[in-house]
Amino acid sequence: MRPKMGNGIPKMGNSLPIAAVNGAGLSYEKAMAAALRQELGGTNKAIKTLVRWTGAHERTVKNWLSGSAGPSSTHLIRLMRSSDIVFDAVLKLAARDSVPTQIDVAEARDLLKRAALLLDEKMS
Repeated sequence: MRPKMGNGIPKMGNSLPIAAVNGAGLSYEKAMAAALRQELGGTNKAIKTLVRWTGAHERTVKNWLSGSAGPSSTHLIRLMRSSDIVFDAVLKLAARDSVPTQIDVAEARDLLKRAALLLDEKMS
């Protein structure tokens, strides 16, 4: 069942209302536009770079940069591969602060080993 607008007409469009989820007041489209502009600026070079990263059409990329549309799932995954800023923006939209990396796990393991050694020394 489609969501209805106040007048009973089915709501149409592809806007993802993330504002209620992340509390920042940014829609998916606006958050992606901000992340892409932060990463690359809004120049022709940025458009060509995004076309190369994603395989999307130039007009599509311009819509992303303007915030009038957001990347589709396939394009979003390609963007996340190439841009840490886009990756972080998606995590923020999902209300996730960070994702542990292999380095984080290795560091945590080393810290635990050192803590265990210190405990053993204190107990001996």
